[in-house]
Amino acid sequence: MKADSIQWLDETHPNYLRWKRAREISIARGKFVESIVSKEIECRNLTVLDLGSGEGGTTNVFSKNNFVISFDLSKIRLQRQSNSDVNSQKICGNISDIPLKKKSFDLIILQDVIEHLQLTNRLVDELYGLLQERGIIYLSTPNKFSVFNILADPHWGVPFISLLKRESVKKYFLNYFRKSEVNREDIPELLSLRVILDLFDKNFNLSLFTVHSVKELFNGNKGIAWSDFHLKLIKVARILGLDKIIVKIANDKIGFVNQFLTPTFYMVLKRKPGISI
Repeated sequence: MKADSIQWLDETHPNYLRWKRAREISIARGKFVESIVSKEIECRNLTVLDLGSGEGGTTNVFSKNNFVISFDLSKIRLQRQSNSDVNSQKICGNISDIPLKKKSFDLIILQDVIEHLQLTNRLVDELYGLLQERGIIYLSTPNKFSVFNILADPHWGVPFISLLKRESVKKYFLNYFRKSEVNREDIPELLSLRVILDLFDKNFNLSLFTVHSVKELFNGNKGIAWSDFHLKLIKVARILGLDKIIVKIANDKIGFVNQFLTPTFYMVLKRKPGISI
């Protein structure tokens, strides 16, 4: 599947409803991102890079009070984004080769995108170089070792795929069950919290926002979950009264809960000063 395939608009595709829900809540997702970022910096007069901007909901939210570059691999997705906001600019390109000036941004948004990349130390260094001295990265991505994602992978909706590397997903799953997607450039490979820490620790200080996301989830925020499996889990948790227990268990520490239970990491990476790259 090439970058500009419109397979994600194909109503016969097994993932169609999941993708459709994600599109429908793109603004709510953007507001959720803003709710986390605003805990670290004032979301006004910032220069923002929305990498892998997709439907453009997050760009739309942030462009109200900031200047945003909406950067995506797909021309079709960029064309579908709103054209009415003068505080944003669209750029089509590959995230692994970002044609932008160093120290240009106060905020970089990586919303559910790094699992689709070949995430290397070189790319992390590039992201570091794009940030101004006190710049931050917002990062969200599914947890490879979350028991919930093992039971139903957030991208494919089937068990155990979350544990596989990209080439194994292609070889053992796509080759047999989704042949039309075997040549995708953005086959997801989920990351563990430990891998994320190892990749970003040199250049950034990491803060998790699990408590905030869990509270928002059970307070009815619709910008957090959209897969059938996770929506059913939330409904069951409420019916059984488990939501209050989950809120109490949730924490922002690098421990068991976030390594093996939390389905999606929501985090802010603060740029460490004076790192040579």
